[in-house]
Amino acid sequence: MKIEESKTLFEKSREYFPGGVNSPVRAFGSVGGVPVFVKRASGSHIFDEDGNEYIDYVNSWGPSILGHACGPVVEAVREACLDGLSFGAPTRKELVLGTLIRECMPSMEMMRMVSSGTEAVMSAIRAARGYTGRDKIVKFIGCYHGHSDGLLVKAGSGALTESAPDSAGVPASYTQHTLLARYNDEESVKKLFSEFPDDIGALVVEPVAANMGLVPPKPGFLEFLRGITAKYGAVLIFDEVITGFRMGLGGAQGYYGVTPDMTALGKIAGGGMPMGVYGGRKEIMEVVSPLGKVYQAGTLSGNPIATTAGIATIRTLMEQPGIYSSLEEKAGKLVKTLKETLPETWVNQAGSLFSVFFTKDQVVDFDTALASDTVKYGTYFHYLLEHGIYTAPSQFEILFLSAAHTDEDIEKTCSIIKDAAGIIS
Repeated sequence: MKIEESKTLFEKSREYFPGGVNSPVRAFGSVGGVPVFVKRASGSHIFDEDGNEYIDYVNSWGPSILGHACGPVVEAVREACLDGLSFGAPTRKELVLGTLIRECMPSMEMMRMVSSGTEAVMSAIRAARGYTGRDKIVKFIGCYHGHSDGLLVKAGSGALTESAPDSAGVPASYTQHTLLARYNDEESVKKLFSEFPDDIGALVVEPVAANMGLVPPKPGFLEFLRGITAKYGAVLIFDEVITGFRMGLGGAQGYYGVTPDMTALGKIAGGGMPMGVYGGRKEIMEVVSPLGKVYQAGTLSGNPIATTAGIATIRTLMEQPGIYSSLEEKAGKLVKTLKETLPETWVNQAGSLFSVFFTKDQVVDFDTALASDTVKYGTYFHYLLEHGIYTAPSQFEILFLSAAHTDEDIEKTCSIIKDAAGIIS
């Protein structure tokens, strides 16, 4: 693979952007090497500035479920652009998209459109606090909910009930009401609710953890969260930025049959364009301005181009529900190859989402995910990259398929994975 142009662009970009990128994982910091500068994409493939072609398993971190530059979506966006890029005023398209979302996820009785998943989760938590009149929230170690100040926290001194900022620039006072539990660990959740029975306003969770690598919920875990939040009067928020419209039209809540009080969606709701949506039970959302006293606003919320892309994407998924079983079947072939050929690895799958961990032990939470050999993952990543397979440049991200991935794509990827096994031992 030639990398001269990407290398030149990366060096120049470092003069303008921190680390040369506009989102940290793109810098290849955890795997080393020069990041790929993408020039264009089509279907299941991306093409870089050096002319290299790759089968893409990142898919813009999930939203390109129909494949890159999907014809109906692109055509709808092209037509919408001719009418204007942004109005800062209500549009019919907002209503159309909202109707489609509620049809797919009935738990979102009322919703508000925003511009990113980070903004959606941040706003959902604010609404939950306003509704309950309680300040404290529970989140899980290793679950990422965007970069808002109150959610960038990790356990302090090993105590679940203490939080410390996980980023410079975040005052400790911003995270003092954020309580940390362990994903898939019911006792850690019970302890927090026992200690703060009248103070917890919300519990936010990725129903399928997807930012420590993929870690599915243990049987009964989501049901447990539904029960304990209801018992203590806290709002259960599902962060479905990754799983929404990915695990099915009903997201993870439909896949597992567990209904949250509130849901946060990300860029897949906008067909890959900047978009976020948060919503839930009507009585909760009615605390949001202008109806209630919880303030939230945004000039680009419900942007007409993003809503157009979202409408086209969701309508296609509704018209072709077989896409989901096909994606899961293709993911299963890749997972089978990974399990059979890579030594001392553990592979998790939920629907069409999957990831490989370079550890021989079962991965069920953040601690077991951290046991992975990141050096081996880096070796594996670069072998695939050099052979035309673009995967997540981090051990702790997950892989995404699209409807555009062909059987030939899958077979070629399986073959290269098998070859990679010889250099990872």
